[in-house]
Amino acid sequence: MSKLSGCNRQIPRELLGRARELRKQQTSAEAILWECLRDRRFFKAKFRRQHNIGQYIVDFYCHAGLLAIEVDGAVHDAQQVKDADRDEWMQSHGLTVLRFRNDEVFDELEKVLGAIALYLPSP
Repeated sequence: MSKLSGCNRQIPRELLGRARELRKQQTSAEAILWECLRDRRFFKAKFRRQHNIGQYIVDFYCHAGLLAIEVDGAVHDAQQVKDADRDEWMQSHGLTVLRFRNDEVFDELEKVLGAIALYLPSP
């Protein structure tokens, strides 16, 4: 069971608003991956996009697999320390964090999906 179960599920209004904004402004790579993951298309697993976890928003989240997925563009190259802190917090709460670069989603989608599949429960 995830350590998140006991977390206060009250999400600050600003964070909810930011998640909605990010859903509307998804990157091309996020849109491609979302088409594969949405509506239980991938291993019948339910994924959420731009999902709030603690004080963070992750690009994609699957509760059944306790899996957070981030698709990083060029802007994330400068945020490696922040990303490491964020990943450490999520891992300390029982989540697995997978990070993919935009070019991996564009050029190696099958490989990305294969990596995600390894962390999902059997359908």
